[in-house]
Amino acid sequence: MKVIVFGATGMVGQAVLAQCLTDPGVSAVVVVGRTSVGRSHSKMREVLHRDFFDFGVLTDEFVGADACLFCLGVSSVGKKEPEYRRITVDITLAAAEVIARASPSVVFEYISGRGTDSTEHGRVMWARVKGETENALLAMPFRGYAIRPGFIQATGGEQTKTIFYRMAYRVTGWLYPVLRRFAPDYVIRSDELAKAMIEVVRQRPEKRVLESADLLHLLPPMSGPSSGTP
Repeated sequence: MKVIVFGATGMVGQAVLAQCLTDPGVSAVVVVGRTSVGRSHSKMREVLHRDFFDFGVLTDEFVGADACLFCLGVSSVGKKEPEYRRITVDITLAAAEVIARASPSVVFEYISGRGTDSTEHGRVMWARVKGETENALLAMPFRGYAIRPGFIQATGGEQTKTIFYRMAYRVTGWLYPVLRRFAPDYVIRSDELAKAMIEVVRQRPEKRVLESADLLHLLPPMSGPSSGTP
């Protein structure tokens, strides 16, 4: 399969890219970003693009894609709603619309978050905006999925670029084994998340909004929770 990856320099995107490059079922990876991921691979093509509100010039890159794994996103911390909506909604849909025209049968997976508000009318700003983005994507002609992980434990050395989250992970990292034992449906490892996203492309589940427990259930037995924790 040919896979397009957005946000490959972020924590989730790093794990997704690494899994795509090692998965034998993925034959080509097109990485779209503003800055380089700093690596090369025989099946990876990196496309550096400046205007993230217009992807029309990249149409040829998107033709023939089987999947788009959209891991691009920003924290809402310190941002007002118009700014956060412009980044979260406008950039995502700008990419999705071009990809939908170039590859109508593509599977488009959007990294959202647990607690996203599908009604778009809740009191939490980030949840409303994420819900708006999800709803727009799920209404598009391709097969769209909203991926809503809870707590993500990085296992492959991935680093978040957001200082707030970097500090939070340092403080709360010890919570992972506790949550994995007592609230396993709320947590997922970064490698599990990446593998599950590829399985979504292969299996195309009927359910379109997938949380951590749903994603873990898609994994083969040796790739899931039974394989142990890092």
